[in-house]
This record gives sequence, structure tokens and C-alpha cells, in this order.
Amino acid sequence: MIPRTHPVLSGPGIVVADGGLATELERRGNDLSDPLWSARLLVDSPAEVVAAHAAYFRAGARIATTASYQASFTGFAARGLGFDDTAALLRRSVELADAARQEVAGDGGQRWIAASVGPYGAVLADGSEYRGRYGKTVAELRAWHRPRLEVLAGSGADLLAVETVPDVDEAEALVDLVRELGVPAWVSYTVDGDRTRAGQPLDEAFAVVDGVDEVIAVGVNCCRPQDVPGAIRTARRVVDKPVVVYPNSGEDWTGTWTGAARFDAAAARGWAADGASVIGGCCRVGPELIAGVADLLRAERPG
Repeated sequence: MIPRTHPVLSGPGIVVADGGLATELERRGNDLSDPLWSARLLVDSPAEVVAAHAAYFRAGARIATTASYQASFTGFAARGLGFDDTAALLRRSVELADAARQEVAGDGGQRWIAASVGPYGAVLADGSEYRGRYGKTVAELRAWHRPRLEVLAGSGADLLAVETVPDVDEAEALVDLVRELGVPAWVSYTVDGDRTRAGQPLDEAFAVVDGVDEVIAVGVNCCRPQDVPGAIRTARRVVDKPVVVYPNSGEDWTGTWTGAARFDAAAARGWAADGASVIGGCCRVGPELIAGVADLLRAERPG
């Protein structure tokens, strides 16, 4: 059984997570216009992945989320890679985050690695993770996710980040696997207001993890910053678990990012006051913004 208080959440104060890995990789000049997105660099430019993780650690993040969000057996098979090669790349995503952790270890701070488990829609590379309802059953989604979770569960990561989940059905499949594998994980939905992207009430979505010891935290990511306070309140009302939040910049995704950025590091104080235990950023939130969050919360978090 997973201890109720996981090491990531055992200290006083707020834990700062990283921002958008792809955001920092693109800022460094990497072309991610590929169905594999940042996962392509696991093959082509692993040193760039290490550098991006290290940038967030140096900015004050205590959690690195791996470059496995869009990595899958399906996606790599389309590039001619077999099962063993794909499994090695999934493990490499954790090894690269660990290399970055070792690179900055001299300051004595505690840092953790969350192995990213993106939704089925991410692999379709057509924005489906912002819609959900793929036309697949819970059993079909469970079967599709199982091989990747089995590899990442044995990768040496400190926990799984089951993230950007748009749909209660997919959450049920993923939570079943997390429970079966006996690994600690957080589960975070992508939402629009008080509903999942697929349109289900958020209280029903959070209830999926109720009573599942392996799910050590629940929350939202890759949503608008203004959706965060309501999500925190709902999560705290529905389940007795720590809350993780890492919204995107607040820009709109319509095949490209448009509109104004609305991520304000100062809002992290409010999210902490509302009851969030882990705070970071997602797409379009880079190291500078994470540094701002870390500076604001420094007196309240461990390390």
C-alpha cells in the first residue's frame, strides 16, 4: 500500500513543480513540429532534454516532469521502433530528468521526478486531449495505456504524473492501472471552467480517485489560470487528497497559441491559500515564470 504521505508531499509548505518542458525546448531552438512533439528529442537530442529540466530546477522547481507525455508504443512504432526500443526510450525520459537532478544536486535541495503519462488524445497529435471522448471504452483505453505504465512504473521515477486527462472514462482506465501496479501517482484533468474538456462535472471527475491510496494527489493542468481556484475548492470538497495545479499561460490553443498570456506568478499565493500543495505551470509557462512562483512561495515551501 502506498503511504498516505508520499515524500514529495511530506514536508511543510508548497512544492513548486516545473513549467512546460516543450516551451523551454522550443525556446532553446528545438523544432517540435512533429507528431512525437518533445518525445522526438529522446531519440534525437537527449542533451537538450537534460538542459531543459536543469533550467527549471535552477529556476526553483522541485519536480521535473519527464519528456514521456507524448511517448507511446504506438507513436514510436510509426517510426519503425519496436517494443524494446520504445521501452528503453521511456526509461530514458526518466534517466534524463535524473541527469538534470544530479547536475544541480550541489545545493542540497530535495528534488523529484514525475514520469509523465499523457492521455490517449496526445498521441493522436490533433488536439484530442482538449476534447476527450475518443469513442473508446474504458477497457480499450486501459489496454492501450497498460504497456507504457508498466514500463514507467519500473523506471525509477518517484511518481507518475497522470496528466492532461480530458475525460472521466480515461481517468477510470488510468486509475485502475495505477491501483493495479501499486505505484504512486497524481491525476490531473484538463478542464474548461468547472467541467472536464469532455463536459463532465469536475466533482464527478475528482470522485474517480476517491479511496485510491495509490493516487497521492489530484488536480488540474493545462487549463486557464482563472479555472484553478474553483478546481482547488472542488477537489478539496470531493476528496481528502493534496491538490496539484499547473495551468498553462492562459492563451488559447486553436492549432497554434493565440491571445494574451494570463499566467501571473503572484496568483500562486492565492492558489496556495486556497489549498494547493503542488504548484507549477504547463504550456507556455517557462523558467522565468516558475522562478517567480518559487520566489513568492520560498518562505512557505521546503528546501
